[in-house]
Amino acid sequence: MALSDLMPIERNEAGIAAALGILKQRFDERLQTGEAVRAQHAHTTTYIPNQPPDGVVFVESAADVQEIVRICAAHCVPVIPFGVGSSLEGHTNAPGGGISIDMTRMNRVIEVNAEDLDCTVEPGITREDLNQYLRDTGLFFPIDPGANASLGGMAATRASGTNAVRYGTMRETVLSLTAVMADGQMVTTGKRAKKSSAGYDLTRLLVGSEGTLGIITALTLRLQGIPQAISGGVCPFPTLEAASRAVIATIQMGIPVARIELVNALQMRAMKNYSKLDYPESPCLFVEFHGTDAGVAEQAETFGMIAEENGGGPFHWTALAEERNKLWKARHDSYWATLTLRPGAKSLSTDVCVPISRLAECVAETEADIEEMGLIAPIVGHAGDGNFHAMALMDPNDPDEIALVERFVARLNRRAIAMDGTCTGEHGIGQGKTGFLRHELGHGVDVMRTIKQALDPLNILNPGKILPQES
Repeated sequence: MALSDLMPIERNEAGIAAALGILKQRFDERLQTGEAVRAQHAHTTTYIPNQPPDGVVFVESAADVQEIVRICAAHCVPVIPFGVGSSLEGHTNAPGGGISIDMTRMNRVIEVNAEDLDCTVEPGITREDLNQYLRDTGLFFPIDPGANASLGGMAATRASGTNAVRYGTMRETVLSLTAVMADGQMVTTGKRAKKSSAGYDLTRLLVGSEGTLGIITALTLRLQGIPQAISGGVCPFPTLEAASRAVIATIQMGIPVARIELVNALQMRAMKNYSKLDYPESPCLFVEFHGTDAGVAEQAETFGMIAEENGGGPFHWTALAEERNKLWKARHDSYWATLTLRPGAKSLSTDVCVPISRLAECVAETEADIEEMGLIAPIVGHAGDGNFHAMALMDPNDPDEIALVERFVARLNRRAIAMDGTCTGEHGIGQGKTGFLRHELGHGVDVMRTIKQALDPLNILNPGKILPQES
């Protein structure tokens, strides 16, 4: 994206003032209009400018959300749902002002159906808190983006994470949703049955819609049984391309790997320094296997042979939980580790996803771009499903650096799309990638726009996100 792509939205000053007055009467101290609170509820994670809302309401029930939406609809005022603010593409910005709906107090587990391997939760609960709640049931929630994100936000952006290669993404994990639509009506998209052919798939329509079609107030989620045994480790490689070839061979052989993460040498250096790891400063694969004691040992041995055939190794693995947890904590902290490579810089963390057979080629060409442009941009990714991230560092006050990084990202996105991939495997479109959606989906964007206009004719639900600005 380029900063010039950020969609300008005309402010409805009279409507905003009227809505704030009504909301103050209704919610009193739960409506906050202080500058610091408003700034915290806009985009802060990367270099995309902070565009704060005019007020923040801390909701405690679905009825609160309905009331806010109805008040804002009556005055044509935007509403922007907010989880924990960890998204990377400007999803929580308010380009036309409006009201941020803070979901953090809607954080209850409504029910757990252990026999059916599912649960129903409110949108403000985070993935770590849900797994803490589930720890005595023998079940766990497997989707794990690097941040401790809210479940509502993860559904809204169709998030995934390191476990996606085995357990899928939020698309496969969400069984049904309850959401408030633009007119204030509450809609439930399905039941707890594991499959249904009853009409349009409204669940999938709302999962990934980034708050532009409805505001999620409850989710029913698939759960997984905690594996009997887990093993994992790190395997170095001479080049990133060699590591990518090992990933492809592992997937094509059908090894049921739970996690297989790609880290280039620069990212490994940052992670070693930040998380105090003792591994080679070279391209590495972080892997994990789930199953029985015998099964995970066999999988680890087979992967070690694949790695050796591709010039990698030695592969050191462990079944000790403490060692594995340190390893994956370092992987999840890779964003913060990257920032240590250039103190004071901002990171543009972008992601693409390609068919697994094109992963090595895409990664190699991306590394060549980074070298040619003279960027500091470590690469890390969920390589098992062809998804990787490049985190380019830049001075947010230097227009030339910003333009250079934007040029790099544009080239990366177009390369992935040309390889029959996508410009975003898990971050979403938000504001940051609206300029690439038409290139990827063509007339599919027109269908999206028609759906948006039908369900949100006043354009009050998170406006300025997903759909590109077009004349």
